[in-house]
Amino acid sequence: MKRIYIGLLLIFPLVLQAQQLLSLKAAIDTTLENSFGIRIAENNVAISKINNHPGVAGALPTVNASITDNQSLTNVNQELNNGTEINKSNASGNTLNSSLTAGMLLFNGFKVVATKEKLEQLQKQSELLLNLEIQNTIALVMTAYYDVVRQQEYLEIIRANLEVSETKLEWVKQKQAAGLANDADLLQAQLDLSSVEQSERYQLLVVEQSKTSLQEIMSMKSFVPVEVQDTILVDQALQLERVLEGLKQNPQYLSSGQQIRINEMVVKEVSAQRYPSLRLNTGVNFNRSQSAAGFTLLNQNYGPYAGVSLQVPIYNGNAYKAQKEVATFNVMNARLQQENLLHSLKADAIRTFQSYTTNLQQLELQQGTVELSAKLIAIVMERFRLNQATLLDIKAAQASFENSGYQLVNLSFAAKVAEVELKRLSFQLGN
Repeated sequence: MKRIYIGLLLIFPLVLQAQQLLSLKAAIDTTLENSFGIRIAENNVAISKINNHPGVAGALPTVNASITDNQSLTNVNQELNNGTEINKSNASGNTLNSSLTAGMLLFNGFKVVATKEKLEQLQKQSELLLNLEIQNTIALVMTAYYDVVRQQEYLEIIRANLEVSETKLEWVKQKQAAGLANDADLLQAQLDLSSVEQSERYQLLVVEQSKTSLQEIMSMKSFVPVEVQDTILVDQALQLERVLEGLKQNPQYLSSGQQIRINEMVVKEVSAQRYPSLRLNTGVNFNRSQSAAGFTLLNQNYGPYAGVSLQVPIYNGNAYKAQKEVATFNVMNARLQQENLLHSLKADAIRTFQSYTTNLQQLELQQGTVELSAKLIAIVMERFRLNQATLLDIKAAQASFENSGYQLVNLSFAAKVAEVELKRLSFQLGN
């Protein structure tokens, strides 16, 4: 089994060479190109651009054409004042009506202007929501990418421990051959090595699963073997004041501001319903009526017409007043929601910055702890070689090294996640 395992370790670098190298920039670019959420947001922007048109707001003329042709059978029974009587069964008749009409709104209390402005604000809001989706997606893929790096660094810690366990086993065998170690020492060293090997196999699985999760976020059409060669480097230059200033550039906050303006335009739209509406109408009519019997056998008329129509709202049960009051409350709610959002963003930024600074402070201390634990292993191993330490001493030193290494990696990852979140909140990712 050991020979098979060593053989797998020997071919593992060859497998890595056949894998596709994936950088953070490539992961972000691929995600931005393939992300389903971003594509949906882009479609919403396209929809809002289409809707942001004077015709949708009602500012352009409308032209309609219609035609109606009715065929009928009628029983005619008529007595005219000159004494003529007309009696006929199933007399056929035909009525043809057609028209071409055009109309244009001249005035409706500036409702058209308010509607067009609302459509403009809706388009801007959709663009802000697209930016928000992009920022969230970049943050998500960066976190997943550095999680792969974290899992790989865990693997390196385990492999460092694996080297110690292999060396320990070899030394125990040498000591046993010299009569300085018993079978229990050999079995314990073998068990320790087997445990670390199992941990390495499991961590290899975790690394591959984290890569699969990363490719899922990247919306890859097919999952392929990839190699990530990177380290977790944290930007230590972030300042809380600058982050808080950048919150007002957050797309979510700006979108809430757009919602206020949209609701204000709704108030103007509702208010316009209380004003008179003036409309210009023009067109051409053609009417033709033909009957096989009756007083009028043929009646045909056609010609253009033009005119204006004025509609004045007088009373509708105070419905417009109620609608305006509701729309006004919606404006107030939108302002309160924006204020609450900014308050929440500030709280998130402060909490995240506190985590960011604390992790950076602990990183420096933990780096020293890792160096000390590595020295401890070297010292204990040398003492074991000189028969001044036991297997339990080595195992305790290994556990200390592993725990301190894990903690260092976790602190680096936590600091990086906090950095990414601070940049996302202040709209700095990808800029």
